[in-house]
Amino acid sequence: MPPSPTLHHRLSGPADAPLLVLGPSLGTSMAVWEQQLPALARDFRVLRFDLPGHGGSATGLLSSPQPGGTTVTELAELVLGLIDTVGRHRFHYAGVSLGGAIGAQLALGHPGRVGSLALVCSSAHFGPPEPWRERAALVRREGTGPLLATAPGRWFADPETTAATPLGEMLLRNLADADPAGYAACCDALADYDLRSALPRISAPALVIGGSHDVATPPHHARELAAGIPRATMKILGTGHLAVEEPRAVEALLGAHIAQVERPGR
Repeated sequence: MPPSPTLHHRLSGPADAPLLVLGPSLGTSMAVWEQQLPALARDFRVLRFDLPGHGGSATGLLSSPQPGGTTVTELAELVLGLIDTVGRHRFHYAGVSLGGAIGAQLALGHPGRVGSLALVCSSAHFGPPEPWRERAALVRREGTGPLLATAPGRWFADPETTAATPLGEMLLRNLADADPAGYAACCDALADYDLRSALPRISAPALVIGGSHDVATPPHHARELAAGIPRATMKILGTGHLAVEEPRAVEALLGAHIAQVERPGR
């Protein structure tokens, strides 16, 4: 498909329902939310998007995809621009991994617009910067091919089984098809991302979901987020990093979390 002049996106659900923005993880696409979409689109206007260089989003949307030129703040501003194009001011946000980091950045930078925040298998700090820079350099040299063999072990609780499912195969194709420059730029953004000291300033009602089999952001990342964000709630599910193993639990937690904001006391 040809790249979109804005972040590639899809809208689902009733046009007059509260807006729920769903952010994907590094190396995947909006397909990472495919299992939850039918249920969530019954109650929400769901906006899914692809990261630059992923799915249908062009790497050229980034101001400087060269090494060290991309930040999570820039990615968050691209998402906010997309939300503006669909004509909404206030929105709920849920994101997986890097998608969650984008949501946390939005909640910090635009607190009046984020009605609620859900961070799924995400973190306030994704570890030392050097491994991310090394991965970015590898992908710039050789593409994403060298990452394919280890991706199932990073992403899934049961790598062999889930990688062979239609969804698993689709997500691995997303990684194979990602533009090396865009993927590497997102690695650069993760290298420099550290919101640990800023977590107490997040005012949006926050839900943190961790995966007990998540080797990329193990449960202590979820606990750090929940401890740092005022009044955050936390749930650990039996999932890997992409949380694809328990879609019904994820959608139920999201629905209940947003309902508490939209319909307090019910």
